[in-house]
Amino acid sequence: MTKQVAIIGGGPAGLMAAEVLSAAGLCVTVYDAMPTFARKFLLAGKSGLNITHSEDFARFAERFGSASPRLRPALNDFTPDDVRQWATGLGTETFVGTSGRVFPTVMKASPLLRAWLKRLETQGVTLKTRHRWAGFDGDGFCFITPDGETTIRPDAALLALGGASWPRLGSNAAWVPWLKGQGINVHDLQPANCGFDVAWSDVFIERFAGAPLKSVSTTSDAGTYPGEFVISKHGIEGSLVYAHSAALRDRLARDGKAALTVDLMPGRVPERLARDLARQDARASFSNRLRKGAGLDGVKAALIRELSADANRLPAEQLAALIKVLPIPVLRPRPIAEAISSAGGIAWSEIDERYMLKSRPGLFAAGEILDWEAPTGGYLLTACFATGRAAARGIKNWLSNN
Repeated sequence: MTKQVAIIGGGPAGLMAAEVLSAAGLCVTVYDAMPTFARKFLLAGKSGLNITHSEDFARFAERFGSASPRLRPALNDFTPDDVRQWATGLGTETFVGTSGRVFPTVMKASPLLRAWLKRLETQGVTLKTRHRWAGFDGDGFCFITPDGETTIRPDAALLALGGASWPRLGSNAAWVPWLKGQGINVHDLQPANCGFDVAWSDVFIERFAGAPLKSVSTTSDAGTYPGEFVISKHGIEGSLVYAHSAALRDRLARDGKAALTVDLMPGRVPERLARDLARQDARASFSNRLRKGAGLDGVKAALIRELSADANRLPAEQLAALIKVLPIPVLRPRPIAEAISSAGGIAWSEIDERYMLKSRPGLFAAGEILDWEAPTGGYLLTACFATGRAAARGIKNWLSNN
């Protein structure tokens, strides 16, 4: 009799597992609470789906922080090059952008997802939407469906429910109490790749909310990165902030305070800035001195005044130093519902090398439900694909021995 596998969660990890398992001849059903599959995947693809990254694989595989060693076997078996070949097989060609990120040439996710779902149906996968998992019933899984409540008892099951970011798209972390109720260690979910609150003045918000801070360099415990970010009415956000989000979040938790340090003029050394500023007429306005001596105006000049009330009285050397090392104190991460992804989840100590829960044989986990995080740039999606495939191999292995 063909073994029955239930996959709970129809995002990238769950669908990838379904592809591998159905290709092996297993009877696979994917359950998702939403009216359609992979909604977060589709949203990410509206502005150009960042499917993976082209950087050296050794560097790529280290982008997952403390979880990198655990993720490495899965990533070795489904590398960024494999992701691109897989997409090509579904009729989606890809290209490498100037940042090294890899995108579909059509710059959206919907064609890829349509082809993927068609492949799964051709391979015999049953796709069930509007089936919301409602917890355990002994060795079974309860669902709330349009036709009422039902319980299933598959031969094996995979949890691929995501984390807690963008809950309106389905990743609402409702699974946390159910797993904790089974004695499974779940690390608290936290925002990742997120913005931060800053105590801006009302005047600054009114004038500069939404303004981009371009051609800067930023530093935190995570390192130093060039790029740009945006001033928001709440604080700061954008890809350059996301690169520092884990470091800032963890320092806030540890020390109760943290700051993102900004170099407003990364192309000039402090000595050059000091000389240029010292040449300015002391009777000129502070704005003119910044503009003529340092090439700063608009939001960059305003940011100096916002963060240092006496900046206009500083000697040239101290003002130059401030321009090169301007700390933006952050108060807290933005809410997890706004974050691109989340940190935390099922502790790795609960998972064996097959991605099976040690305390519940036959139950596996993949994707963001596990405790790992990564920067934006295709890392998140690639690891979801890779862990979905790794869990599928684990399910095949376990079923063949049981």
